[in-house]
Amino acid sequence: MNYLIDNEHAIIVDVEPTPGRTFDEVRSTATTLERTRARFGLTPKRLAADTAYGTGKFLDWLVGQEIEPHIPVWDKGSRDDGTFGCSDFTFDPDLDQYTCPAGKILRQFRRNYTVARTDSAHDGIRKYRASQKDCQTCELKAQCCPNMASRNMLRSVHEEARDQARQLAGTPQFVTSRNERKKVEMLFTHLKTTLRFERMRLRGLSGASDEFHLAAMVQNLRRMARLTAAAAA
Repeated sequence: MNYLIDNEHAIIVDVEPTPGRTFDEVRSTATTLERTRARFGLTPKRLAADTAYGTGKFLDWLVGQEIEPHIPVWDKGSRDDGTFGCSDFTFDPDLDQYTCPAGKILRQFRRNYTVARTDSAHDGIRKYRASQKDCQTCELKAQCCPNMASRNMLRSVHEEARDQARQLAGTPQFVTSRNERKKVEMLFTHLKTTLRFERMRLRGLSGASDEFHLAAMVQNLRRMARLTAAAAA
């Protein structure tokens, strides 16, 4: 189940049921944002979510919508074996190449083709390769690619959006969003502990949608009653 809430007041503005798969949950966020914009004219300036939503494709979609992604990046590029990770390599977007810690170049293509190739992207990932000659004679090979003839680097086609999310991660605004995100978790806790919504009574996504919309309305009415009382005091 997915809630889209107004962080300031913790009001649920959209509900979308999905199967229990991360892919479907992430995809539903775009649906709820577009639906909220169409129904209420609300366009958020930022979106807070957990790491499951930090995929390159979704981050790129948010950036394209001019919504700041206050989301931890889903990143598997770090290494725990002591060898160089992605952050140790420098990418030059103009030349479309990486430079390794030893100053050698990693490119998508290392030989000339009869028909020039411009992109090696496969399933949204580009592969950059170092020269075997450079790696075999490099003093840093044991720290870089001890079990490979040469070093490869994988780069998402959505890496610019991922970089933007990484830059936002250290800002005060990101910290604020991370704290406000707890309001969503509190709503689900309230749903289970106070409203005793522990299992579904109707089957299928249609039944789940009906039940969760009713539950969200109850939660919103309780919340708005408290906000109204506080404003009148």
